[in-house]
Amino acid sequence: MSILASLDPVSETALQPWWRGAVIYQIYPRSFMDANGDGIGDLAGITARLDHVARLGVDAIWISPFFTSPMKDFGYDVADYCNVDPIFGTLADFDALVARAHALGLRVLIDQVYSHTSDEHGWFVESRSSRDNPKADWYVWADARPDGTPPTNWQSVFGGPAWRWDARRGQYYLHNFLASQPQLNGHNRDVQDALLDVARFWLDRGVDGFRIDALNFAMHDPLLRDNPPAPATDRPRTRPFDFQLKRYNQSHPDIEKFIERIRALTDNYDGIFTVAEVGGDEADAQMKAYTHSETHLNSAYGFDFLYAEKLTPGLVKAALSAWPATPGTGWPSWAFENHDAPRALSRWVSPEHRDAFARLKALLLVCLRGNAIIYQGEELGLDQVDIPFDQLQDPEAIANWPLTLSRDGARTPMPWASHAPDAGFGSPQPWLPVGLENLAHAVDRQEGDAQSLLAFTQRFIALRKSHPALAIGSVAQCRAEGSFLMIERSAPGQTLRCLFNLGASPVAVPDDLRQGDLIIAINAAEADLLPPYSARVTRL
Repeated sequence: MSILASLDPVSETALQPWWRGAVIYQIYPRSFMDANGDGIGDLAGITARLDHVARLGVDAIWISPFFTSPMKDFGYDVADYCNVDPIFGTLADFDALVARAHALGLRVLIDQVYSHTSDEHGWFVESRSSRDNPKADWYVWADARPDGTPPTNWQSVFGGPAWRWDARRGQYYLHNFLASQPQLNGHNRDVQDALLDVARFWLDRGVDGFRIDALNFAMHDPLLRDNPPAPATDRPRTRPFDFQLKRYNQSHPDIEKFIERIRALTDNYDGIFTVAEVGGDEADAQMKAYTHSETHLNSAYGFDFLYAEKLTPGLVKAALSAWPATPGTGWPSWAFENHDAPRALSRWVSPEHRDAFARLKALLLVCLRGNAIIYQGEELGLDQVDIPFDQLQDPEAIANWPLTLSRDGARTPMPWASHAPDAGFGSPQPWLPVGLENLAHAVDRQEGDAQSLLAFTQRFIALRKSHPALAIGSVAQCRAEGSFLMIERSAPGQTLRCLFNLGASPVAVPDDLRQGDLIIAINAAEADLLPPYSARVTRL
């Protein structure tokens, strides 16, 4: 393994908004650091560990929900958008976190959940109280069919019908996720105004942007038409949700009009970044629609890699090809891991190749055109933890056991200290087991080790930030042949060629791709051969 220092002027990058080409570090608050010993990570714990994040060289942190919530979906069921849940701390703790992050040169992004709330939110409590109260139309309510069945055949993501009967109103309400997460009526202008007030509240507290959760679920078909069945597929179907084309319960065209209102608000502040999470069968088209102009969001990310069973050159090429550097096409963001998906190393490689593949994966992420999102612990090479059924917390995993991979296995506490009983998390009884298999990858085992994945991740991020071709450049070429992948990145005055072998057998480098001055090599030394799970980046 070798890395050759080559720091180029960054003037080209400096001309771009800070978020273009940014590396963003996702923090899942429950599992990052527990400052008060109650078993649950908190805002003060994040603040205490921000130095670790800053040393990585990332540009921003994204903090998953910490708002007041009954925690049935661990914060994505919001009961008060403008307050901190006591298990995470206080608004003062949040302000201290923002101040510390900014002092370290880190921007702060937070989640916004605009498609649904908790059923304990005051808005819903009022809405369900009658059919004629001021917030009666703030959620999606509908009468039963003549036979008493739900208004449509729509299914929820977490299993079962997407409608729940409410005796108070004598109607059904829509929930695309848990029954305790009623769907907001995004078509209602008053609802949009209230959500924009929420965004304004956090912008005024100093946040630098938003990751908008499940944005394509924000509006439904007002005509309440049934979804058609999905065509046959080779992919396993573990939920009723998988048997339908989601044509009418999500992705309404008017979502773009609401996006324009979000953008108009954020443009009143300096340097705000917005990125939408978009999933589903039509994700690519929706991500493009939500980011296609200066009146829309800055970026979007989907699930190209998050649930992929294997990382292949073809998958990478297809993902990059969908986002060409052409006028009117938005700017993508990429994640290999997050709080909803199994750890990538457990999906993509066998244990004996784990260390080499982890370095390869980290380098590949920073070589993709777009923003790179690193999930906490990914810089350590954490594996998916096998959580026994009796310790599961994830409602989706419990409902669909054992046919879906538990999200809990990627949400286990961050291992800071390998020899501490709680891995340095801050509590002897954390909300999820630490995962003994990950103690060997703890921060204290990797700090100071130049050959650790942590050290390599720091170098790769520095490489990206010092080379405009990687940070903001276009994809001049992309070639995928078997396990061989070539990505050529170009910016004015600079072209870099990135070669990867994503397989377990050596691959010969084609003759026409061997030239160039070596900038970095991992698990490889020769220009004509890429050993298993190796990579080379050269300057042309």
